[in-house]
Amino acid sequence: MAKKRKGLPVHGWVVLDKPSEIGSTPCVGKVRHAFQAQKAGHAGTLDPLASGILPIALGEATKTVPFIMDGTKEYEFTVSWGVSTDSLDSDGKITGENENRPAEGDIRKALPAFVGNISQKPPEFSAIKVQGQRAYDLARLGELVKLAPRKVQVFDLELLEHTNNSSSFKTSCGKGTYIRSIARDLAEKLGCLGHISVLRRTRVGPFSLKDAISLETLLSLGHIGADHGQLLPVSTALDDIPALAISESEARSLRNGQTLSLAHRPLYDKVQNLGSSICWAKVGRIPIAMCEIIPGAVKSTRVFNL
Repeated sequence: MAKKRKGLPVHGWVVLDKPSEIGSTPCVGKVRHAFQAQKAGHAGTLDPLASGILPIALGEATKTVPFIMDGTKEYEFTVSWGVSTDSLDSDGKITGENENRPAEGDIRKALPAFVGNISQKPPEFSAIKVQGQRAYDLARLGELVKLAPRKVQVFDLELLEHTNNSSSFKTSCGKGTYIRSIARDLAEKLGCLGHISVLRRTRVGPFSLKDAISLETLLSLGHIGADHGQLLPVSTALDDIPALAISESEARSLRNGQTLSLAHRPLYDKVQNLGSSICWAKVGRIPIAMCEIIPGAVKSTRVFNL
């Protein structure tokens, strides 16, 4: 017999405005406790230094986390010049200092090199696994961490404000992009030292600051947060994926692992024209399953227990 989970069957998304100086995992634990939810996870780790959008999935919403992880992220950040650190942010140990400061014009000329499909080496202090261990755990032990460069996508990078000792930027980027690495590489290109002193994530996929609630406010609401509109539907994560409206009997078929014919359905042609290989099936507004599109039909790949 399967062990019964503790907590309530709470399903949906909480868009947390994470404060700085606390990690993502403790935030997930606090939100899960506040909603008394059986299961919780998050879509995209934020460093303890960073604040901003941390999407937290409760219950069946955890099955949609990959779709949020793949979404575009937006950040605002500040680089402080003249000091480098081992973690590439102000939480790390100082590894170098000098008096070199970049001019605003030089910064603007350098930015285009960091836009597009670029090669980027992740920070040694990152959650990437190296032989089964997190890179940041090895780095904290003083071990040499070698991380291979990887391709990432940066859609835009804009200078917002510049002073002699710091510069503020805004960027939107794809999955796996490290803002700390952008700061490190930009400083190197400008012939100076620098590190991230402020980092704030303002968007993750469909979630932005207008959807967000502070941790302090959420905890003050406790488990009644869902009644205050703080729990968004599971389907919020699926906005960019074609939806297939089905009947109750068709829903039973998908739940039982049966293939559902799409012959004579207008959506099939639409989906094929979009070049999509997946969709999600729904009855009314209730998600039934994530589906793979095959010739003339769909089959469920992940069923929602809602």
